[in-house]
Amino acid sequence: MIRLQLIFVLVDCACALTSISAALLLRFNGEESVLSFVEKEPLGWGVFVIAMLFASFFVELYQLKNTETGWKDIALRITCGIFISFFLLSALYYLVPSVMFGRGVLVLALVFFGLQQFICQVFFRVQANLPVFAQRVLILGAGPLAERIGSLISLPNREYVLAGYVSCGSTMVNVPSDEIVGSFENIFETVKKSKADKVVVSLSERRGVFPLQEMLNCKLSGVKVMDAPSFYEKVTGKLMLEDITPSWFIFSRGFRITVVSRIVKRFIDLLLAIAGLVVFLPFFPLVALLIKLDSPGPILFTQERVGETEKLFTVYKFRTMRQDAETATGAVWAQKNDPRITRLGTFLRKSRIDEIPQLFNVLLGEMSLVGPRPERPEFVAKLKEVVPYYSERHFVKPGVTGWAQVCYPYGASVKDALEKLRYDLYYTKNISLSLDLLVILKTVKVVLGRGGR
Repeated sequence: MIRLQLIFVLVDCACALTSISAALLLRFNGEESVLSFVEKEPLGWGVFVIAMLFASFFVELYQLKNTETGWKDIALRITCGIFISFFLLSALYYLVPSVMFGRGVLVLALVFFGLQQFICQVFFRVQANLPVFAQRVLILGAGPLAERIGSLISLPNREYVLAGYVSCGSTMVNVPSDEIVGSFENIFETVKKSKADKVVVSLSERRGVFPLQEMLNCKLSGVKVMDAPSFYEKVTGKLMLEDITPSWFIFSRGFRITVVSRIVKRFIDLLLAIAGLVVFLPFFPLVALLIKLDSPGPILFTQERVGETEKLFTVYKFRTMRQDAETATGAVWAQKNDPRITRLGTFLRKSRIDEIPQLFNVLLGEMSLVGPRPERPEFVAKLKEVVPYYSERHFVKPGVTGWAQVCYPYGASVKDALEKLRYDLYYTKNISLSLDLLVILKTVKVVLGRGGR
């Protein structure tokens, strides 16, 4: 799915560049070559492309899980994206006139881009719904784990189609019998008959039943072989904690941060944290005054949290609860419509303004902009007892925002903590600058869309 999204981004980059080129040629009647405009305003081209990508991302044109979206919905999303990019670029051109191409060029370029994007989107949605373009997946196993993987493939996701199940002798059968297309003695033949592109090993217990030679034949013949946790991770963007062993963590790709990556990530954290504080610093006195007028108590709320390598640190936030919020109850999770939250606190939480002081934690090196959200020591001690691999989330710095925060709503229970841990460990395994950028963009959508608790 991420590969398809990357292809869409590259296609939209090409559409944006060709749109600007066509608009310039039409507006100036071909009096100057496109290359001359590139030499005059190289920054303007990059600004236009970035604005188009941001608007497309914001209206969820890169959300490819449901490829059955109708052409009317696509047209509406593209229209919204065009309006967003128009106002965004108009404001930018007013503030920085040097990146503007000329009068009339922007509207023409946006129209050309919208038409090209609509054609590309409709073409993809049509071809994505053709079975010939989907990868056929054969599942080795017929038990509970195989059933779970099969249900993933059955979701509205046309990237994969189920080729069937392969039973493994004495193991329990949890899948429909009519979908079992072979047995483990002749998997290679079954793969060829079912024209499978991928085999997903979904055996709860492999000892004594794993068909090593047959799977080796599949691998050497060009068929991709994956285990169930890896396939689950690829499809969902989170980890299947119940069926992961410590050896999977050791031998799987990922869970490795190089020294260079740490230095680059730290540099970006410092740069963006300073920029964020410079932008929001003038508003701090206003927020402080409103907090004081809304309810008695301090302006800033400080609380002990668990950071990298389980080192404790103090996190800073604007106060959103009554001063005596936990006097009677002690440490408890915030709930929906929590009566302890002040009137102003509701707005601060939904807009995420209450999190801005954590940029000071980023400057101090206690947090990163992106990472697992830091939890309270009281909750960590409890969760480590009941949630497998919970301590592993502390091998990276906690973040102001994170993959779990943009993929899952606010959690207020052990069950929610387990679900968010799936996303946190996915981030830890696949940590990269590109994933950080994706989280930041999704955070903007969350803040402007559904906010937080």
